[in-house]
Amino acid sequence: MPNDFNQQVIDEFRAHKGRVGGYFEGARLLLLTTTGARTGRPHTTPVGYLPDGGDRVLVIASAAGADKHPAWFHNLVANPQVTVESGAFTYEARAVVLEGDERDRAFARAVEADPGWAEYQEKTDRVIPVVALHEIAQGGPPNINASSMGEAIKVVHDAFRRELALIREEMGNGRGTTLGAQLRVNCLTFCAGLHNHHTGEDLGMFPVLADRFPQFAPTLARLGEEHERIAELVEDLRRVVSAEDADPVAARAEVERLTAELEAHLAYEEEQLIPLLDAA
Repeated sequence: MPNDFNQQVIDEFRAHKGRVGGYFEGARLLLLTTTGARTGRPHTTPVGYLPDGGDRVLVIASAAGADKHPAWFHNLVANPQVTVESGAFTYEARAVVLEGDERDRAFARAVEADPGWAEYQEKTDRVIPVVALHEIAQGGPPNINASSMGEAIKVVHDAFRRELALIREEMGNGRGTTLGAQLRVNCLTFCAGLHNHHTGEDLGMFPVLADRFPQFAPTLARLGEEHERIAELVEDLRRVVSAEDADPVAARAEVERLTAELEAHLAYEEEQLIPLLDAA
């Protein structure tokens, strides 16, 4: 896409912590910064991505079906270490181009979720590459795109809200008798991310706050109990979507249950903890 269009998207993405309107509204989008293969200079590009569980996401070098790979793909082949901005987080990643059956399975999942990928492939004789971006563990807390601890909670919560809204929309669009493979991955990736977030709060932030602000013990106890309830709902959703013959109706029902409980929990946590953290 033209550089001026890309820059508008980049600016909006950064200003709104991953939320954009227009052409990319409602899409899973990240900012990928590569090192120029010839220039050695950093280049940032908005690209769509697919959740893939664990510590990696997938990006597809479609170039809208053009006959040449996009520049960012050539850059990461030459220099596989890249920077990823997800909206909530910024992290370093290692790019690996998928090959053979692994590439084909990943691309088939993408096509099942969005037939537009198949249309791009039909436009060109080149095999459209699929690239896995593996997060490089740095040690220490994650690099959250926020200027305070209070803002960090809101930024992370909003990222969970956006992803859950996308999953609800994708489930609402389904017409088959089973869940698509990519939708299953989206659900399971969300479940794992939410579990990790709440575990981090239970083991890290909450004990520190309890020590510094003992008068907030009842609030922290309530939040911990809500984590346990949400963990049960997450496990119910994981069980349903992991079944070989997963029922879309049952999965949608579990997502709705989780959405209601999680939104109430996030709102209460923000109401109670953001003023406390910002004051501290």
